[in-house]
Amino acid sequence: MIKISNLSAFYGTITALKDISMEIRKGKITCLIGSNGAGKTTLLKSVSGAVSRTGSIKLEDTVELNGLSSQKVAKLGVTHVPEGRHIFPGLTVRENLEVGTISWHGFFGRQPYNREMEEVFALFPRLKEREKQLGWSLSGGEQQMLAIGRAMMAHPKVLMLDEPSMGLAPVVVSELFEKIVQINKLGTTILLVEQNARLAMKTSDYTYVINQGAITIHGESETVRHDERVIKSYLGKFAGKRK
Repeated sequence: MIKISNLSAFYGTITALKDISMEIRKGKITCLIGSNGAGKTTLLKSVSGAVSRTGSIKLEDTVELNGLSSQKVAKLGVTHVPEGRHIFPGLTVRENLEVGTISWHGFFGRQPYNREMEEVFALFPRLKEREKQLGWSLSGGEQQMLAIGRAMMAHPKVLMLDEPSMGLAPVVVSELFEKIVQINKLGTTILLVEQNARLAMKTSDYTYVINQGAITIHGESETVRHDERVIKSYLGKFAGKRK
């Protein structure tokens, strides 16, 4: 679905990613784990066109994303839910969701989007209950659902999620990740960046580990989560004894 080759990314004179190659498989959940500052968020920003980068980022083996603006990347079906949610606090839930249609509907388009709205409400019933509430009045979990729902309104081929569990209670995280799996089963390819390495690998099909801007380990998630290096660095010394 997305093939990344020899990707490097920069913040001014600082190199944040170093010659990364990886693949986000169609129809699968791919996760990216690593410590704070390892380059996880920068990689997502590189795909979505938000930072300066070199190398190749190909969508479906034909469309080169490197060099395109974030708006054009979104129109091609690659949507990005950033860390911290970034909903519009002064807009209602429904209005926030309507913003997600801009990539294909435009600002003043006349195409209906009732079907997309109902699909999001079916996925997140609490958003339906609160559709007239302002974004700022939602709980953290509801705001994260809204951010994901807004991205789903854009008809994504690839959904990129940056730290969806951040700041949420465990019971909310569990519910949210069930929804992420459900979205994937409905046909959306997912690239997941997640600080909770255990949960990320349990949820995903394939895992990449990034350290200091470079991919150091990768493989099927079931295999990577039993790698001694991963256990020691990200799961804790007793993780290997757990199923």
